[in-house]
Amino acid sequence: MSKLKAVLFDVDFTIAKPGPLLGPEGYRDAGRRFGLELDPDRYADARAAALLDLQHHPELDHDEEVWVRFTEDIVRGMGGEGERCREVAVAITDGWLESENFELYEDVLPVLALLREEGLKIGLVSNTSRDLDAFVRHHALDVDAWVSSGVHGKVKPSPTIFQAVLDLLGVEPGEVVMIGDSPDDDVAGAEAFGIRALLLDREGNHQRDDALPTLFALPALLGLTADGS
Repeated sequence: MSKLKAVLFDVDFTIAKPGPLLGPEGYRDAGRRFGLELDPDRYADARAAALLDLQHHPELDHDEEVWVRFTEDIVRGMGGEGERCREVAVAITDGWLESENFELYEDVLPVLALLREEGLKIGLVSNTSRDLDAFVRHHALDVDAWVSSGVHGKVKPSPTIFQAVLDLLGVEPGEVVMIGDSPDDDVAGAEAFGIRALLLDREGNHQRDDALPTLFALPALLGLTADGS
C-alpha cells in the first residue's frame, strides 16, 4: 500500500447516531401522531429484520423510496398495521434529513483531531439525502471533502461514489483507508475499488475479529504515533 494520505468515514452509525427523535421513543411518538401504538421495546429486532430485507436500487441509483420502505418495515415490526404505517415512515424519514437530529459519538472529534495532527486528509461518504454541507457545519467537523448519494446519484458500494470523494481529496485508492459500519457498502465496496477498508462494529453485531469496537482503536491500527486510548 502507498503512503497513507487520507481517511474516509461513513456517516450514520460510524461518526453519528440518530438522536431521540429517530430512535425507539421517536417511532412511538410519530406513530401516535398517526393513530398507531408502536412498541419501543420491539425497535431493535424490527430494525435488524428490516436491514436483512434492505435492497438497493438494482443499478445502485440513489432512491429515497428504499429508505421509506425500510422505515415502514420497522414501523410494522414495532406493531404498526394498515396504510398509516407509510405515513409514519415518511414522517420519520423526513427527520433523517435534519442535522440537529443526530449526535456525534464521543470518539469522533478526538480521533479526527489526531488524524489531522498526522497531516491526513479526511473525507465523508454517505448513502443519504441529507445536506452534508449543513451537517458538517452543524457538528463543526474538521473534514476536507464529503459526498452524499443524494447529490452524487449513486449509492455505496458503487465505485463512482468512492471515486467522487477521492477526486475532491486529490488522492488515489491505494493512499486511502475507508471506515464504516456496513460490511457490504463500506468495506466490500471500498475494497473492490482498491481502497483498504475497516469495519466499525460498535454493537458487536458482526462477530469479526478484525472489526474495530470504536474509533479509538483506529490510530494504532493505522500505525500512527498515538494509540488512541
